[in-house]
Amino acid sequence: MSRLGGLVDVAPRPVAEVFAGKQVALGESTVVRRVLPNLGRRLVGPWCFVDHYGPDDVADRPGMQVPPHPHIGLQTVSWLLAGEVHHQDSLGSDALIRPGQLGLMSAGAGIAHAEHSPVPHPALLHGVQLWVALPDAARHGGPVWEHHETLPLVRESGGTATVLMGTLAGATSPGTSYSPTIGAEVDLGPDGEMLLPLEPEFEHAALAMSGSAEVDGTRLEPGALLYLGCGRRDLRLRSPEGARLLLLGGAPFEERIVMWWNFVARDNDEIVAARSRWNDRAGFADVPGFDGYRLPAPALPPGRLRPGGSTR
Repeated sequence: MSRLGGLVDVAPRPVAEVFAGKQVALGESTVVRRVLPNLGRRLVGPWCFVDHYGPDDVADRPGMQVPPHPHIGLQTVSWLLAGEVHHQDSLGSDALIRPGQLGLMSAGAGIAHAEHSPVPHPALLHGVQLWVALPDAARHGGPVWEHHETLPLVRESGGTATVLMGTLAGATSPGTSYSPTIGAEVDLGPDGEMLLPLEPEFEHAALAMSGSAEVDGTRLEPGALLYLGCGRRDLRLRSPEGARLLLLGGAPFEERIVMWWNFVARDNDEIVAARSRWNDRAGFADVPGFDGYRLPAPALPPGRLRPGGSTR
């Protein structure tokens, strides 16, 4: 378990800290690069979790296979560069997410969902799975699923930016945000360059998803996350061969939170209660129409949570 949040470890001025992803198995057949949280930084604004996967050749493989599992206290943001993912949840939502479409699930007090590649499915699978920590005012509400097939674009001669969450350069995502947040995919063409306006009170980070790029002069390779700190009014990105990057940011998250497994809470007791609810089938509805088993919650670590910060 980790405790994070608060302002003490937020970089108040621009920095350039590069973090590599850690290989983690997801579900039955997918390996991801987990770039947030990492050993050096745990939050970027309200963004508390970033998995980057692919591009994987799944033509003769099952692709993504993640059985029903629970969430509390967070939003999941599903974003694909290639492939398709079938989303089902305990609200009865049933959606096929394709590249360029936003799958946004607000867990509130509790939801269960499953994600898997449909049959048949495209040969390539490439995307990111992100979490946004919900503030206290929003985390006790009912769960909500949103599927936005069209998102606003910011266009420049060197490339485009698709706004997933929040507002960038006057373009606002239809996805519901509960904290000041920005999330955007930046697609640079060959020899492309863009100068993006930023909110200086936000902290920001950039993830390279394909191709290499320079982000404010720092070279970034696929699967690496660059933490940028606060105090920036703009950000220059360029790529000689073309690249796709993810810009993440938001107001520093002032609330201190506890993250364990698929739960975001405020203390150890909430985590223990959520785990019991799931394993005892006493507080999360089933996912209608899913033919298969549920993921059991793992054993809790010994002891209780010790206070910490947003960095290690």
